[in-house]
Amino acid sequence: MTSSIFVALVGRPNVGKSSLTNHLVGEKVAIVTSKPQTTRTRITGIVTRGEVQYVFLDTPGIHRARTKLGQRMGKAAADSVAEVDAALMLFEPYGELNESEEQMIADLKAKKVPAIGVINKIDTLKNSQDFELRKKQLEQLGVFQTVVGISVKEDKYCEQLFELLQPYTVEGPHYFPEDAYTDMPEKALVAEILREKMLLNLRDEIPHGIAVTVERFKERTDKDLIDIDVNIYCERKSHKGMVIGKGGQMLKKIATQARMDCEEFLGTKVNLQCWVKIKDDWRDNDFLLNNFGFQK
Repeated sequence: MTSSIFVALVGRPNVGKSSLTNHLVGEKVAIVTSKPQTTRTRITGIVTRGEVQYVFLDTPGIHRARTKLGQRMGKAAADSVAEVDAALMLFEPYGELNESEEQMIADLKAKKVPAIGVINKIDTLKNSQDFELRKKQLEQLGVFQTVVGISVKEDKYCEQLFELLQPYTVEGPHYFPEDAYTDMPEKALVAEILREKMLLNLRDEIPHGIAVTVERFKERTDKDLIDIDVNIYCERKSHKGMVIGKGGQMLKKIATQARMDCEEFLGTKVNLQCWVKIKDDWRDNDFLLNNFGFQK
C-alpha cells in the first residue's frame, strides 16, 4: 500500500529551511544564501522512497512584515501549515524565540498539526549542555512530538527526519511521478536561480527590491538550445545602475552564473538574455505583486 505525507518546513529567516529541503530532496529546488528572507514563495521538494512519497514545502521565513510582499510571504507560511500532514519547525541553537516564532507555535497548536522541533546548526554549539537546555526549552512549549538536533552543513542526523515523519504518512496513491523532485515549472526555477545570483553578488538592500519574470522560454527545433528572456525589475533607478554595473559587468557576471546553473538542471545549452527595468515600490503594489505571481 502506497502512502504520502505533506510536510511544511517553517521557522525564522536564515534558519536553514531551504538548505534542509535541498538536502532531503537531493536536488537543488530552493535557492540558498546567507541573507534572510531569501525564499519568497512556497517551494515544493519531492522524495519518493519505496512505497512512501514525501512532499516537503519550504516556506518563507516567518518575520514581522514591513511591506505587502512581506505580508504575502507570511501568509504563505501560515497557509502551508493549515494543509499539511506534519510540520518541521527549525530553530537556532541559541537565542530567545521572537514574536513570529511564538505566533507560528500558536498556529501549530490551534490547528493540531503534528510537529517536530528541529534544532539546526548543532555544529555551532559550544557544548552538549547548551543543546540539552535548548531541547528542554522547546519540549516545554507542549507542541512538538519530539525535538531533535541536526546539522545540514555537516550532514549530521538529517536522515532521521524521514523515520520520524513515517507515523504521519497517509495511505493512498502518490501525487507525483516517482522520479519527480519538484512541481515548480522550469520558468519559475530559472527566475529563482537568477534571483539567487543577485542575492549573492549585490549589496544587502538591493536584491530584496528585485523581482524576476521569465518572458520567453522556447526550445529551438534546429539545435539543442533553449532561448530564455528575463526581465529584472528594480524599485529604484539607482538600483538599476548597480544591477547593470560599470560597463554592464555586474549584469554579465550574474547572467553568466545563472546560465551555467540553468544549463546544469535543464541538461542543455541556454541562451539567456536579461533586461533590467524599473517598477517603483513594487513590493507595496498589489497589482504588480499579482502580476509577478505572489499569491494574496
